[in-house]
Amino acid sequence: MTKPSLPDLLHAAVSAVGGTERPGQVAMAEAVAEAIDDNSHRLIQAGTGTGKSLGYLVPALAHGERVVVATATLALQRQLVERDLPRTVEALHPQLRRRPQFAMLKGRSNYLCLHRLHEGAPQDEEEGLFDQFEAAAPTSKLGQDLIRLRDWADETETGDRDDLTPGVSDKAWSQISVSSRECLGATKCAYGAECFAEAARERAKLADVVVTNHALLAIDAIEGAPVLPQHEVLIVDEAHELVSRVTGVATGELTPGQVNRAVKRAAKLVDEKTADSLQTASESFERVMELALPGRLEEVPEDLGYALMSLRDAARNVISAIGATRDKSVHDEDAVRKQALAAVENVHSVAERITAGSEYDVVWYERHDRFGATLRVAPLSVSGLLREKLFEDRSVVLTSATLKLGGDFNGIAASLGLSPEGVEGEDVPLWRGLDVGSPFDYPKQGILYVAKHLATPGREGTRGDMMDELAELIEAAGGRTLGLFSSMRGAKAAAEELRGRLDNPILLQGEETLGELIKTFAADPKTCLFGTLSLWQGVDVPGPSCQLVVMDRIPFPRPDDPLMSARQKSVEEHGGNGFMAVAATHAALLMAQGAGRLVRASGDRGVVAVLDPRLATARYGSFLRATLPDFWYTTDRNQVRRSLSAIDATAQADGA
Repeated sequence: MTKPSLPDLLHAAVSAVGGTERPGQVAMAEAVAEAIDDNSHRLIQAGTGTGKSLGYLVPALAHGERVVVATATLALQRQLVERDLPRTVEALHPQLRRRPQFAMLKGRSNYLCLHRLHEGAPQDEEEGLFDQFEAAAPTSKLGQDLIRLRDWADETETGDRDDLTPGVSDKAWSQISVSSRECLGATKCAYGAECFAEAARERAKLADVVVTNHALLAIDAIEGAPVLPQHEVLIVDEAHELVSRVTGVATGELTPGQVNRAVKRAAKLVDEKTADSLQTASESFERVMELALPGRLEEVPEDLGYALMSLRDAARNVISAIGATRDKSVHDEDAVRKQALAAVENVHSVAERITAGSEYDVVWYERHDRFGATLRVAPLSVSGLLREKLFEDRSVVLTSATLKLGGDFNGIAASLGLSPEGVEGEDVPLWRGLDVGSPFDYPKQGILYVAKHLATPGREGTRGDMMDELAELIEAAGGRTLGLFSSMRGAKAAAEELRGRLDNPILLQGEETLGELIKTFAADPKTCLFGTLSLWQGVDVPGPSCQLVVMDRIPFPRPDDPLMSARQKSVEEHGGNGFMAVAATHAALLMAQGAGRLVRASGDRGVVAVLDPRLATARYGSFLRATLPDFWYTTDRNQVRRSLSAIDATAQADGA
């Protein structure tokens, strides 16, 4: 039997999902197939509307070997597993003569733990999981959530938190889930045969395509113990997010509350002397943390160093003692032991990591009004880790709408541990970049307007001229505005100010769930939506409800961000341009994602307005503009107002 051609397979898949075949999608599918066949690596930028999911799924399914697809967002994971994969598998079946299997796999804490559900959370025995008062009359929100979870446990097939709608609080979920460190293991657990997490892993072992998230991919790479099944091809979608997700997984933290919980959990399992020594170390650490001021610690202060060494040594003794004792008087001893070990091991590993003082780590204090101080440690860079762990023994395809920064792939490639394109050498993974473009006609569909006449934004204070400009733009657009702010404080100030000046409803992130806000925004063209980080990347509103996207300023990282400033300094010490490599790259990624909110369909028209003159006047402005979609560019404020009014009039004439 002749092997079906890739164009025929792609045509069948696109028809099945009711889409339109696009040249960029065909080019992408061919590049993915080539990478798989050559066992090589590709970075592929595929603009909004390309249909990139099918662009990688079709060649992956045709390949026949196991493929892992890792995405950053829950929305895309669900779209792949619930819509794209089922339709594509059915569409390709007549030509492939087989139905590839697919499965979703997440970290263990995303699944309901039957042991925890039925036996209760060991650390809170005195407040049993479903205590009789809450069971009889669930007056608290937590009590109501827990009872709903108990009912859901009887009907769910997956135990996956994301299948529970509406969701529950993190606090409620933590009562019925465990981390991988806390898990007893299927062979030791009375509920092992019915375990949802184990069932998900078994399904993944049998699947041809495993859909997972960046965090689990990072855990698989960092921890050495494989979580994902063996696979020949890795496809990383939303790859612009990968470095920050891997950094998040590789970041450790310690708080006095966390250490206290570890002490309490361990106390019932070890002798008094061993428990007391951890308690004393915990108290010393708490005293130091009470005086902690936010900011980077280039050197660990002496008092913190002593407290961490005491914690490390006391935790090590507790870990040894827990491993050597058995106490049948402790209810559900194995679970209590496992949870205590997990808590103490985390304290030990973070304390040891910070006292070891690696030049490749950044240590800093954070302070929160409600929760007090946190001590954090993160890798200065994850590029070496990614180069070593990601690109060995498999073909890797990284794709996103935003991978070319300033016009080429080398900036993103460097953050992933790759050399510039085409550079060969020992231990240097070879890769090729491809930009398949977008089906949208950006110069005709959108305008990039930079408000060059405004004052340069400062660190603090309100920007009266910016508020006036924003109000005039919204009035010209008739609402229809997505406001992207570099801080929550800026978003709140603008919402408060403009609610008093305009008749248009203004929604503010945090006043309702993000899903509800986006739904309300999409339903009423006169409405505006203001917010910060998650809106820069998470809004998909095609049509006339979003015809003006405003960025209040270039979203550089805060100068006092400990990790970003440390990374910038490190680049400079090695002879590079730290500002361009770190701050400008960070801003370019966010701006490209933000500008991508405007044109989501071929009929969309509108303006991206940047209320920061530096995009037009600063030397780095051209680098940032080269990262954005190729909109028609202007600094003429009157021209933009006329254009917005015309777009609004057309939309109103069409009934929107």
